[in-house]
Amino acid sequence: MKILGIESSCDETAVAVVEDGRRILSNQIASQVSLHALYGGVVPEIASRAHVEAIAGLTEQALSDADCKRDDLDAIAVTYAPGLIGALLTGLNFAKALAFVLKIPLIPVHHIRGHIAANYLAFEDLKPPFLALAISGGNTLIADVEDYTSMKILGATRDDAAGECFDKAARVLGLPYPGGKPLDDLARQAQSQGVYKLPLAHVTDAPLDMSFSGLKTAVVNLAHKAEMTGKDLDRAALAYDFTKAVSNMIVPRVTEAVRITGRNIICAAGGVAANSIIREDLRRACEQIGAGLYLPPLNLCGDNGAMIAAQGYYEFLAGHTAGMDLNAFATREIA
Repeated sequence: MKILGIESSCDETAVAVVEDGRRILSNQIASQVSLHALYGGVVPEIASRAHVEAIAGLTEQALSDADCKRDDLDAIAVTYAPGLIGALLTGLNFAKALAFVLKIPLIPVHHIRGHIAANYLAFEDLKPPFLALAISGGNTLIADVEDYTSMKILGATRDDAAGECFDKAARVLGLPYPGGKPLDDLARQAQSQGVYKLPLAHVTDAPLDMSFSGLKTAVVNLAHKAEMTGKDLDRAALAYDFTKAVSNMIVPRVTEAVRITGRNIICAAGGVAANSIIREDLRRACEQIGAGLYLPPLNLCGDNGAMIAAQGYYEFLAGHTAGMDLNAFATREIA
């Protein structure tokens, strides 16, 4: 079964063709980094217009790369939530039109479910049940993936997402947008560790929940204080200590979720899953508790159409299709 996957939830237009939920036939991504770098972050209106300009041509390129004609498609899968509403509507309306013209099913896919499904493309042996750690610019959560389309949130951030904190920390350290990789590279250059004491929040009544707002504020205050007082700021050490603080917020909660649920397989997903320090900490923790760990390759951590097509395959098998009245949602629970 060949499914065209369309992703436009934020600042990347992505279209892919995936066969049977596991084999990537094509995976095209149009980045908007150069457009948003001028502003130090994503401008929703600019993102929406860029999606409009890119999506038709990108679809044709994806079909060509897959050696696939429109009539060869069996369904269209599209991200409908969560994300920037204008950006989502661009991809959704294009997908609706294509599904209507080709008279094939339209499959709505939750963005975070798509990130989790990126692991299916990388690991043929991976099957639910397992625990999923989804860490991205807009979401940070731990989910119990009971089946391909049945998931339950065990813990989530109470405020900011981990990726949002990385972007903010990178900005105050003078790093280019997007800040994830530059911050990771800077942290790896640190000659000292534990230089900066950063706060770690605990949610008393929800041991698997997380909070990053205090950590983000602490980094901003440290950078601003150094600037105002003229004191030297060890940027590499702060980048490292910040990253370790994020990791120390996330990794122990993942291992606690293993203890609570009895699951022995963990999958990471989302753009922040590309961070080298967090990946190392997850590997080390899983080795210590004897749990299996699946880390998607770096090219499947960020937003892409292949992950939407992959999850779309399993949503289709579960009978989850939609009509032309399907709407987009800026926020939506994964379960």
